[in-house]
Amino acid sequence: MNIKSQYKTRHRSDLIAYLETVPGQHVTVSDICASFKEKGQVIGTATVYRQMERLVSEGLVNKYIIDANSPACFEYIGDSRHCCEPVCFHCKCEKCGVLIHMHCDELEGLAGHLREHHNFRLDPKRTVFYGLCASCAAQEAEDRPALPSER
Repeated sequence: MNIKSQYKTRHRSDLIAYLETVPGQHVTVSDICASFKEKGQVIGTATVYRQMERLVSEGLVNKYIIDANSPACFEYIGDSRHCCEPVCFHCKCEKCGVLIHMHCDELEGLAGHLREHHNFRLDPKRTVFYGLCASCAAQEAEDRPALPSER
């Protein structure tokens, strides 16, 4: 085995080991690189991108592109879950940018309604609801001046 293939194999296994510690969470390439850097492990950004794309093509990782202003994020789904996991939707906070990963029977019902009554198949990987997360909504409520009727 040549050195180049050993190098790729080590980074791949390191990446999978890291992703297994954050199941169900969305991570960006910069999150991954920062985590490795904190541990004193050297891994290049280009290497992470390349390996993540391979993991996406192998079905071990989902890739989400939310909008043009946000970096792509990835979610580890592993070998056994990617065929069985229920549909997942996303909410993005317009203030802090947090991406919330959610499984919701009500939204699955909406997707079914769109399919049955409007002949439209919704792609949950690309469906994002925009608004405020609980933390930002609470902060906004605190910062908002009281209306005369609320005094």
